[in-house]
Amino acid sequence: MKALALFAVSVVLVAPPARAQDSSNPNAEAPIINPGQPENLSPAAQHEEAEMRARIQMARKDYAEAAKSYERLLKSDPKDAALLNQLGIAYQELGDFGQAERAYKRAIHADKNYASAMNNLGSLEYSQEHYKRAIKYYRKAVLIPDGARAVIYGNLGYAYFSNLQYAPALEAFGKALAIDPDVFGHKSGVGATVQQRSSQDPGRLYFLVAKSYAKTGDAEHAAHFLKEARDDGYRDFTAAKTDPDFARVIRDKRVQEVFDIQPVFSSDEKKL
Repeated sequence: MKALALFAVSVVLVAPPARAQDSSNPNAEAPIINPGQPENLSPAAQHEEAEMRARIQMARKDYAEAAKSYERLLKSDPKDAALLNQLGIAYQELGDFGQAERAYKRAIHADKNYASAMNNLGSLEYSQEHYKRAIKYYRKAVLIPDGARAVIYGNLGYAYFSNLQYAPALEAFGKALAIDPDVFGHKSGVGATVQQRSSQDPGRLYFLVAKSYAKTGDAEHAAHFLKEARDDGYRDFTAAKTDPDFARVIRDKRVQEVFDIQPVFSSDEKKL
């Protein structure tokens, strides 16, 4: 699930502008000019204002209106990769995967090095359970130098996991953590790069993420996700006690506390 954070919008109150006087008639009043009116803004300022309005609509989850706003913006700049990418996200949130795919591909056509659009094509395939296709797009996206590589590696791990390829998933998660140790703890927000948050087997996924943190020696996060695995019904969470990947953190009090509560189910899942 993608939780979107609302933008905080600051409203600046300004005093009414001074009235200009006609030099030939000091008592005459010139009409008040309101600089805030759209017709008095420069084309660049109007574009910026319209783009801000679209971002606010996205933050408010008003995706239908946001899509309309981005469509209007693109009429004056049809090759703006960033706008096309945001249009794709709006359509994806609306469940219109055909329009979303077209928008993402137009963004990539406009900028072949736009990693976010390539990633988002992967997220679109992932949401439709086309995991092999998602892996293909994520692998392309992660090769592009970009500030969101940690998120993309994480998404690649999700896709490998959902395709039952656990070893590559663990490797991808490890690369994500090497870039950003808190990549799995970030709150979702309105941005350019879609981050995976869903899985059909969340308990097992949490266990794999716990393993990834444990391998780095991060006991705090390992304990957190091991607890998530336990609470989400992963039956073999106690395998961490003897799993070599947990060796660096297994004696940590926070990890040991996870084993203090034993859910009522048999441990019959296959070990990862």
